[in-house]
Amino acid sequence: MTFRRFVKMFIPRKIFKTIEPYGHLGEAILFNSLYRFPARRLKVIGVTGTNGKTTTCFMIHRMLLDAGYNVGLMTTIAYGVGDEITPQIHHMTNVTMPELMRRLTHFREKKTEWLVLETTSQALAQNRVWGIPYTIAVITNVTHEHLDYHRTFERYRDAKRKLFQICNRNRRGLRTGIVNADDPSAQLFISDIKQPISYGINHGELKAVNVALKPDSISYQVRRGEEIIYTINSKLPGSFNVYNSLAAVCVGNRLGLSREQVEKGIAALKKVEGRMTRIDDGQAFTVIVDYAHTPDSFEKLFKDMRPTVKAKLIVLFGSAGRRDEAKRVVQGKLAGRYADLIVITEEDDRDADGESIMRQIASGAESAGKKLDEDMFLIHDRSKAIQYTINLAKKDDTVLILGKGHEKTIERADGEHRWDEIGTTKHALQNRKTS
Repeated sequence: MTFRRFVKMFIPRKIFKTIEPYGHLGEAILFNSLYRFPARRLKVIGVTGTNGKTTTCFMIHRMLLDAGYNVGLMTTIAYGVGDEITPQIHHMTNVTMPELMRRLTHFREKKTEWLVLETTSQALAQNRVWGIPYTIAVITNVTHEHLDYHRTFERYRDAKRKLFQICNRNRRGLRTGIVNADDPSAQLFISDIKQPISYGINHGELKAVNVALKPDSISYQVRRGEEIIYTINSKLPGSFNVYNSLAAVCVGNRLGLSREQVEKGIAALKKVEGRMTRIDDGQAFTVIVDYAHTPDSFEKLFKDMRPTVKAKLIVLFGSAGRRDEAKRVVQGKLAGRYADLIVITEEDDRDADGESIMRQIASGAESAGKKLDEDMFLIHDRSKAIQYTINLAKKDDTVLILGKGHEKTIERADGEHRWDEIGTTKHALQNRKTS
């Protein structure tokens, strides 16, 4: 049992949440002092948002690396310097303070100049990124998520705004904010920063035009005013990756990269683990593993995929225990509306009742017309659910395995267990061949 969990046993939940940020602040000050402020000489690009943070970080990192920058990366998936990237095992985006200090010290020893840092609303609300000199802040979007912690959407949004406010206070930095102008909260983020740069498809200083979405790629041009300033091609499909790549383009533009460096940098990133990852074992249908686990990411993904599906769309997913319960019915409703067949399963139940979670999701799917054991199936064991889903698929179907993506563990009542979503899906395809 950790010291934090021990303390929580004796302090009422509301009181603990009130004092928790001060505890993290004290810890951040202490460990920064002990490690001699390892981030002090870094130029940090912070990326926050409900969806798209990790992919945007990887795009920025690849673009800067190919442009000759000595750049580090720290995300939900991985961390490292240059091409020496280590997979992230921890089941969290922003790691503990001692671990963060060790990684920043490693970056300092490698003479890293820039760091692309994925930054969560909880880390911001809890002061866990105190001492990080953000020079550019990026917001991808703000939608329904993490209300189990923040309680209201406004508190969640304002926690993310802290990234821009911290960046704006860094007078040695660029004090630049990259803002998705198509997001309803855009103006609030713009008001928090000295030098905002807005982007989007419908609005923004830098707009994506002539957008072409293909099953395995995207392309578009970037217009500023009446001038086309970039032609972007990316191997990462989906309309959401138009926004993610456009945010990265804005960073490159702000740093003065050439047109060639921006265009080649975005094109150079071929994949991000667990993000629209295609699994091809010679089967006659499409299988994609993706981390989508919020209502917003579901809707965007389903809208993009539905027109490309030749036969049936089959979707497997769950919803995490001890997390935002309100989204479960919404996820079920969206899957029920867009998918032909859905398989509901576990997704980090923790100590919550997994069967109850599945029933909550199912109620949403039923409201969209799905019927249990006809076009909706509940299988709690995720490995068995993936095998069942793969066995359902026929020629020209599209199978989406959603919710875990890159994650290397799955959390159950008795703790963390090793997990490999891509490996489990490949194994299911092999079993289908031999059965």
